[in-house]
This record gives sequence, structure tokens and C-alpha cells, in this order.
Amino acid sequence: MIYRFVIYNILFFILLVMASCKHDPDIAGIPIEPPLLIENCDPDTVYFQNEILPLLISSCGVIGCHDPGTATEGVVLTNYASIMQTAEVRPGQPDESDLYEVLTEDDPEDRMPPSPRQSLSLEQIAKIEKWILQGAKNNVCFTNNCDTIAVSYSNHIDPLIQNTCVGCHSGNDPSGGIVLSNYDGVVQVALSGRLLGSVRHEAGFSAMPKNGNKLTDCQITQIKNWIENGTPDN
Repeated sequence: MIYRFVIYNILFFILLVMASCKHDPDIAGIPIEPPLLIENCDPDTVYFQNEILPLLISSCGVIGCHDPGTATEGVVLTNYASIMQTAEVRPGQPDESDLYEVLTEDDPEDRMPPSPRQSLSLEQIAKIEKWILQGAKNNVCFTNNCDTIAVSYSNHIDPLIQNTCVGCHSGNDPSGGIVLSNYDGVVQVALSGRLLGSVRHEAGFSAMPKNGNKLTDCQITQIKNWIENGTPDN
């Protein structure tokens, strides 16, 4: 009987600890909506699946940081539900959302991503802020307007690289020693064949992006045509 009483008390204590570790009830109570599919992309709307998720995975949701296996401080930034709950995103309130606050910390030691990873740009932070202000929706848009002819570095290649690659391939310790945070670095990898081989997930190349989500056929074709056109810097 004493043994059983001790076991019951241990179990009760564990339940109390688990209960005390739950997130703010306001956060836990936020409904996790299924992806909202939009046929045509609105330039004034920030889309989670198209823009926010790739950026967070590239910059934060990597091994040793906020991937499911590491989950530093219990935060996982690789899917909508985990981002909303563990990064405590409050729709419409960026200043009350932990995800936004850690990106804008005044103290460099508290700001995310941590050194030696490159900090997000002001433009990227503003995009996350706008997404939260717009309701932090789990939205995704599709468009048939894929321009693979007039491909430019500034309008197509650089934004794509910044959103999906720079988080890992920048800073003082870039993954694989590959720097993609500037034009010269992108060109070097492109001309070696590694950029196209990686985004195509070809045998013998490290598949990119690392999150397991392959770039769209349109994006891969844009990279291919840009390289074949001589990697112009415009």
C-alpha cells in the first residue's frame, strides 16, 4: 500500500509539472487553421507558406537550433502549428508575439538568429511583422504567371536565395563553406553546377533547401535560365 501511495504521488507531481509548463492559455487556445489556398497572389498580402515558412526554416528551423529534433527552449519553427504555439504568435499583435520580439531585440546577445548566423534583414523582419498584422494566417497562394524568360537577379534570383538559402549560407560559419548572401557567392556556386544540381535534388548533390521542400518547377527553371543567360547582375 505504501509503495502504491508513493507511485500515485509521483504521478500526481509529474502531472502538476506538465500543467505548469503549458503555454499561455491565450496562445494554446488559438485555433490552428488548415492552409488557406488562394489562387492568385495578392502583392499586398504576405503568404505564410510562400514567404514566411521558407524564411524561418532557412534562418532558424535548422539542426542545432529550432528544428523538431533540437527544439531549443522548446521552440520549433518548421511548421505552422509549432510556430504559432511555441513561438507564441498573437495574430494582429507583433509586439506581443515572441517570434517578432526576438527578431527586434536591442541586445545582440538576445536577438535571433544568434551569431554566427546572419540576422534577418529589415525587409524580412518587416515581412514577418506584416504577416502577423494581417492575422498570421496559414495561407498559400498560387499563380500561373511564371516568368521564366525575363529572369533577373534582382527581381527573381536574389529574393529566392534570400528567402530559402541565406539563413544557412551566410555569416561567419556558412553551411558547407558556401556563402550565398551576395551576388559573387551565388555566381560562384551557380557556375560550378552545384546550385542547379542541389535545387534539382540530383544525385551527387546535397538537396536544397534542407527543409525537404523542393523549389517549384518555375523557380528551378528561373535559376536554370539565369545561369544559361550568363548570370547577369541586374
